[in-house]
Amino acid sequence: MSWIHKILNRASAWIDEVAAAILAAGEALRPPRFARLVEQEDGGFLLQAASAPDASSKLTIRQRAAREKAQAELPRGAIHIVDGVIAPKDAATLAPFVSHARVEFVLRPDRFLIRPLQLPRRATDFLEGIIRAQIDRLTPWSPAEAAFGWRPSKEASGERMLVTVAATARARLAPYVNAVRGLRVQAVTISTQAPEGAAPIKVLEQKLEGVLEARRLRRGLIVLIGALAFVCVASVIFSAIAGSALEAQRDEINQSIAQRRAALHRNGDANSAAALALRQRKRDTPSAVIVYEELSRILPDDAYLTEMHIQGNKVQIVGLAHDAPELIHLIEQSPHFTHATFFAATTRSQSETAQHFSIEAHIAPVFRAPGAASQ
Repeated sequence: MSWIHKILNRASAWIDEVAAAILAAGEALRPPRFARLVEQEDGGFLLQAASAPDASSKLTIRQRAAREKAQAELPRGAIHIVDGVIAPKDAATLAPFVSHARVEFVLRPDRFLIRPLQLPRRATDFLEGIIRAQIDRLTPWSPAEAAFGWRPSKEASGERMLVTVAATARARLAPYVNAVRGLRVQAVTISTQAPEGAAPIKVLEQKLEGVLEARRLRRGLIVLIGALAFVCVASVIFSAIAGSALEAQRDEINQSIAQRRAALHRNGDANSAAALALRQRKRDTPSAVIVYEELSRILPDDAYLTEMHIQGNKVQIVGLAHDAPELIHLIEQSPHFTHATFFAATTRSQSETAQHFSIEAHIAPVFRAPGAASQ
């Protein structure tokens, strides 16, 4: 069963990748919002307008003016967080500014253990690994328990550099993350001010809304894939059932055809009533082809037809000829016609030399029954 687990693990990883790609595309299309909560001496927090990290120096004059205007619209009162909970009144005030935004908590430096660390200048690309390896020596917490950050302070003499490390226990920062979790905050960053007044040192970054959205999107993708799989299975089952029904219907039709053919073969005796009736009908029915052929043979070249009708065992012809009565004699001589006569008057106009004729004759049966000639 190990291959089943491999397939399920691979499918789960693929769903996570698709969800992450969809969320990343959504974040790229949606401009990010930033807010900063700066801790004061009394423990309260002031809300400040913020921009993307490391973007303050790149702001244009218009962007700076817009930022100052946004800052002027922010609430002036302090936001108090007690045991990871924001007062309902403060939460209602804070919600419009931090919803779907990236919130940064700037805590006072006295909440952190700040230590200088001298390292070789060539260790710049490996600072995270080096500091993580020495965090249990610099602080009373293990790397798993500590939340820490660093910032190069200033260069020491020679090939050495000085790095300022700020650390604290993760459990001490959890109340701040939990305080804004219900305000639909996209991400939370916790930092502190460096001793020399430089940019804040980031010690913790945690996504909140993105994780929830990823879980909801993952569940949605699983439901969608499950629904598609169910539709595919149902389609296969329906096709199999429908195909089986059509196959049974085709076999039934083929069996019916075979029975009819067998019945026709059994009733195919030459002396049966059906065979005699067919032969009699063949003898009694005039053949239009023979009528056409015989008339074209016996009529002279100076005669031509304008109309011809076959009704039952009679044929009526209308046309022009120089000697219309002679046509009666020619038709009577044919073995295929009898009782030839004019059914309308023969006329001739002053401007024409030919006669207009209308002749009717009986068509003789094509196949005569035995003994018919003698009768």
